[in-house]
Amino acid sequence: MLHKFEIQYPIIQAPMAGVTSPKFVAACAEAGVLGSIGAGYLDGEQTKRFIQEVKKLTHKPFAVNLFVQEEPRIDVEVLQNARMALQPFYDELGLSPVQSVISSEVFEGQVQAILDENVAICSFTFGIPSADVIRRLKENNVYVIGTATTLNEAKCVEEAGMDAVVLQGEEAGGHRGSFIEPMQFINRNELLQQVVGEITIPIIVAGGIVSKDDVKRALANGAQAVQIGTALLVADECEISTEYKNAVLQSKAQQTTITRAFTGKPARGLANDFTERMKDAIVAPYPLQHYLTSTIRKESAKQGNSQYVSMWMGENSYLVQPGSVEDILAKLI
Repeated sequence: MLHKFEIQYPIIQAPMAGVTSPKFVAACAEAGVLGSIGAGYLDGEQTKRFIQEVKKLTHKPFAVNLFVQEEPRIDVEVLQNARMALQPFYDELGLSPVQSVISSEVFEGQVQAILDENVAICSFTFGIPSADVIRRLKENNVYVIGTATTLNEAKCVEEAGMDAVVLQGEEAGGHRGSFIEPMQFINRNELLQQVVGEITIPIIVAGGIVSKDDVKRALANGAQAVQIGTALLVADECEISTEYKNAVLQSKAQQTTITRAFTGKPARGLANDFTERMKDAIVAPYPLQHYLTSTIRKESAKQGNSQYVSMWMGENSYLVQPGSVEDILAKLI
């Protein structure tokens, strides 16, 4: 795997959609790990432009991560109730409720961008792409990685013909990659123990990895690589807002929560007023809830109100330390 990725260390920069920038991905690649573009919120043309920008900054291979999406079945009553639950936030921020929540089909355009730009590695979350998509990618020498949160999901990834799997422990920040119900929450060490020996494809472990001991333990217990997100959020080259970085650095133990309130899919982030007030509210399915809350998040960020903004981070966010990408990685290797 290290030879295929042309990386010096068995570390993958987590493909954090909405967070990664060309500068950040390239910096990770240049530092000797696998940089990853989080393309989940981009369309085909935006994905292609992002890839081209990264290519200008590094000649090393990098990955592109895509969301496997299905058009949600729109339940008018659920949608109306979800809008009503958000109305107090619209009112407080002086916003009009989002009316149009029809999602467009962008997945095929993203896949084509990967093929057109000769991307070396493509990873997926939220499920398994069609056999046709996997075939097309592999016929073009693209290394294909799936995401799993249980042993059953990991077996499905292997059976689909994918080349490797990311095992996402419950500690991980951001969206859960679960795609088989009922959803389970298993810590990364237990999940790795369950899966090693049950599948033959390489295993990449993710979830709350913030120290050298975390990395060593994962590799010693059967993983071929680790995937790191939160520890790199506070890197100098990561272009998230200062407020976001400070929120990570100032977070306390047990201050994160898993919520569906922002996007309709469960994701781990910093607990705030929005997650607390929406704890028992009706939430529209992904990506409808994502569209419904988009203006709330944007306006809140503009006003400097972090209480209504999604700040995804892992369970061990309180342990991370700032520095350059190289500084942070030096403490993990």
